Amino acid sequence: MSSHLSFSPSRGKNQLVHRYTYPCPLRWADADAYGHVNNALFLRYMEEARTRMFQEVVGSTHEDDRRQNAFVVGRSVIDFRAPLHYRDAPVDVHIWVAKSNAASFELAYEIRDNNLLYAEATTTIVAYNLDAGRPRRLSGLERDFLACYDKP
Repeated sequence: MSSHLSFSPSRGKNQLVHRYTYPCPLRWADADAYGHVNNALFLRYMEEARTRMFQEVVGSTHEDDRRQNAFVVGRSVIDFRAPLHYRDAPVDVHIWVAKSNAASFELAYEIRDNNLLYAEATTTIVAYNLDAGRPRRLSGLERDFLACYDKP
């Protein structure tokens, strides 16, 4: 995923959100012969939710800016807690910032309904300059954005 964060004026520093929740639609093709969502697709659900979260503050940016201020996934870990059965209703993907440092941050996820947890996961996201081919430091605006999603 490549995305540059430009902090939205409508969501200022003093407005803490703590968690982002994305109602992720299930697709019929996601299910196996037993009606369970394939475990590998949980990574796609996490990516879709993360991309939506970032898009809400990114807006339109120039291609050069996006390439120099990109993000890449460095690591993903998923602990499966219960089988997710295909249904018409979406499943909620909750995201928050578990930790951050100068050039990367860790997002934590819960894929769940109100009373059933299907998976817990983390991804390490690395700030990356695609043109230079190396990690970069997070900007002040990016750190401000991430601070809105710190879990209390």
